[in-house]
Amino acid sequence: MAGMRDSSTSIPIHPDQQIVGACPHDCPDTCSLVTTVRDGVATQVHGNPAHPHTDGALCTKVSRYTERTYHPERILHPLKRTGPKGCGQFERVSWESALSDIAARLSAIASRGPDAAQAIQPYSYAGTMGLVQSESIAARFFHQLGASFLNRTICATAGGEGLAQTLGRKVGMRVEFFAESKLIIIWGSNSIASNLHFWRYAQVAKRNGAKLICIDPRKTETADKCHEHIALRPGTDAALALALMHELIVNDWLDHDYLAQYTLGWEALRAHALEWTPERAAAICGIAAEQIRALARDYGGCLQRGEPAAIRMNYGLQRVRGGGNAVRAIACLPALIGAWRHRAGGVLLSCSGAFPVARAALERPDLLAGRTPRTINMVTIGNDLLRPASPAFGPAIEALVVYNSNPVAVAPDSSKVVQGFAREDLFTVVLEHFQTDTADYADYILPATTQLEHWDVHLSYGHTDALLNRPAIAPVGEAKPNTQIFRELAAHMGRHDPGFLDPCFTESDESLCRAAYGSAVDFELLLRQGFATLPMAEAPFASGGFPTPSGRCEFFSARLHSQGQDGLPTYLANYEAVGSSAEFPLAMISPPARNFLNSSFVNVKSLRDIEGEPIVELHADDAQARAIQSGDVVRVFNQRGEYRCKAKVSPRARPGVVNGLGVWWRKLGLAGTNVNQLTSQNLTDMGAGPTFYDCLVEVALLK
Repeated sequence: MAGMRDSSTSIPIHPDQQIVGACPHDCPDTCSLVTTVRDGVATQVHGNPAHPHTDGALCTKVSRYTERTYHPERILHPLKRTGPKGCGQFERVSWESALSDIAARLSAIASRGPDAAQAIQPYSYAGTMGLVQSESIAARFFHQLGASFLNRTICATAGGEGLAQTLGRKVGMRVEFFAESKLIIIWGSNSIASNLHFWRYAQVAKRNGAKLICIDPRKTETADKCHEHIALRPGTDAALALALMHELIVNDWLDHDYLAQYTLGWEALRAHALEWTPERAAAICGIAAEQIRALARDYGGCLQRGEPAAIRMNYGLQRVRGGGNAVRAIACLPALIGAWRHRAGGVLLSCSGAFPVARAALERPDLLAGRTPRTINMVTIGNDLLRPASPAFGPAIEALVVYNSNPVAVAPDSSKVVQGFAREDLFTVVLEHFQTDTADYADYILPATTQLEHWDVHLSYGHTDALLNRPAIAPVGEAKPNTQIFRELAAHMGRHDPGFLDPCFTESDESLCRAAYGSAVDFELLLRQGFATLPMAEAPFASGGFPTPSGRCEFFSARLHSQGQDGLPTYLANYEAVGSSAEFPLAMISPPARNFLNSSFVNVKSLRDIEGEPIVELHADDAQARAIQSGDVVRVFNQRGEYRCKAKVSPRARPGVVNGLGVWWRKLGLAGTNVNQLTSQNLTDMGAGPTFYDCLVEVALLK
């Protein structure tokens, strides 16, 4: 190609290169990307038309990925703090200077005693979902150091544990077969905004006569396009699921053969569900009992007609006190009507448990050499950064290394998070693309590469294809992949601890990509086309075979029972249930803004222009009672803090519930806060996850 010339000018023609990669963001779609590169510059990112699930289409956010990669505010050199914590004042330094100082500071802490390294805390999550750039060399580094573990719970652990206790692990129906379903219940998901490619399958089903029902407290864009919307109160999903079971039982809309052969604990669940009349659940959910009966008729009718019925859950519904139980209850439903017999029937929350990831090979837990550091839950980082040393807690956190996350913006109860990060005695290192709210509190900011600049390999929690990401361009400025930053930091640590000179700290990214799946996925196929489909049955549980201890769908979990929990799925009221506080009468949920992904993309101007500004949606009745009109600046407040934003009176909000859209960067808010000023550090019933949508507030006009 390099030899081609334009005969009229004799100027060499350099055809555009097309580099196949993968979207790194926390989204079930895990799209295959094609980056167009001209003279070493990425000019466009588009969906890979050769990948069936992506089918050439990307969301608005990722289609503008070059704008993010070449953003004028991107951090391109190591930076050292020069002013007070949080002021955002930094000076450029060399990599050698930064890494030498960081290594010396960490080594000084770790050298004080056998458990002293537990005062060092990694903090990371899903800024990239890649297996290599997330927890490979980074995990090895912290294992060798003996730093505290991080329980990475901030998104999905309650639902994941609920699935594991019922179905065995994070497994479900294959997403492509939703296109053949005759009833699709979209439960707790704004699929148009957060699961675009599933929505395309649902649209095919709709055109072929399927009925679509959306269950969500908010009247989302997805609810607009469904045949029916059930606007229940936040945190009441388990009550609704149990009432559906009640109706299936009393009307005998049951697959008795499937229940007898492939489930465990049916008689106990049957007795429990019969206590949940539609009227009882309706009073809790804030909906009409007839809506519950109609939903049960639709669901049970599929059994009567021999038609496939499918449920697509998403993670919003499990961010409440009883979130794990809610997922358990919903995950039980397909077995009652034998929906699993059809390849287009069953339930899908996550299929990530189907991927044979060789995590030990990537993360090398053997480097711990028998040590068992304490575990800090990332949801409670606000409290834990303020906790003094004690026999129960261990050493106070003295050093924090943040990568792939923006905790000052995304962690709950953020006034405490800010207090913790503002400690002058806390040494903080942040690997980042931009000067986020968290980076403002760093002692060092280290420039990381974007997805267009490094190798990685991906699984998906929304489909069953493994994907490879090739670097499309050279790193911009002095940015380095996360892996390379930790390799070089390990080399500097080796001056103090020879354990860091182990060859595992020099393994290349391509080698790590090959190791991620071992022989379970054909890496040569990944190199050739960028994706490889896992071999899976079309209807994985048509004849049982669940990956549970019993091999059955476990309505009763002996494991939960042994932990002192109810072995059956049950309804647990929110910590902050509607009606429990006269001072804070409104429930608040904080679903993602359509054009952001958590706190990512907030600083991309074209997307922020589309999104507008931070808002809270109120129902007309709630707004009128408070003399609030659209466009007014309001205080949204509770016992934890106050958030100021614009009000929008909207039919998308149900009475008694307000919607604080999007995790905006705090520095872009009207008063330097965001919606997480109001959320709590309470944990879910199982999985120790966050309770972002279990939150009571009041809203008042700013005087």
